[in-house]
Amino acid sequence: MLDQIRIVLVNTSHSGNMGSAARAMKTMGLTQMVLVDPQVLPDDNAFALAAGASDVLANARIVPTLDDAIADCGLVIGTSARSRTLSWPMLDPREAGEKLVSEGGRHPVALVFGRERTGLTNDELQKCHYHVAIPANPEYSSLNLAMAVQTLCYEVRMSWLQQEQIGESCMTVDYPSAEQLEGFYQHLEQTLMKTGFIADDHPGHVLSKLRRLFNRARPEAAELNILRGILTSVQRLRTPD
Repeated sequence: MLDQIRIVLVNTSHSGNMGSAARAMKTMGLTQMVLVDPQVLPDDNAFALAAGASDVLANARIVPTLDDAIADCGLVIGTSARSRTLSWPMLDPREAGEKLVSEGGRHPVALVFGRERTGLTNDELQKCHYHVAIPANPEYSSLNLAMAVQTLCYEVRMSWLQQEQIGESCMTVDYPSAEQLEGFYQHLEQTLMKTGFIADDHPGHVLSKLRRLFNRARPEAAELNILRGILTSVQRLRTPD
């Protein structure tokens, strides 16, 4: 199940952070690393800091976009501060670990970390079902990337160990992948433009709020198919003469 949990690093600028993150992952039993459009490639410094986790770094998958990294994931959690213009369903680290473990037995799941200085963009955060924030000391909340990875991977491992001890079975709900969700959102946007509900050149915040609504609701795969069927039926309507 832990092999289903991937750690995604977006646009990392320092190679050493990749190595330190790999080391943090392996100490907690996680091995699936994805690098999204890294500014530098793993180098000797990265492998030196990876220490005994050089295999995690060497096997890291490099992709151009976040969509490529999470396309097949049924659950995506993005790391974020709480002060965002558009609020989103928030988890604390423990809750995030529990969700990743409970769904990791059913489908791939992703924990996404942003840039060292600026984190994830709002557009990237909108691709996540939940956001997770580490409740650090508000007077000194400075965490580097590897520290954040270590903290959240620890919560994943603790949840996994608890599940192993009590013998909980993995959940059986079939959720759509991130790629399927993106297809739904595109379908929704096209339909709302066709009906005139939103303007072609100025969708405003409506689509962002609808993303938040459906990410919060977490429709199952069968439910998403129903929603897409509804959208298709609306598109087929003809205005009476």
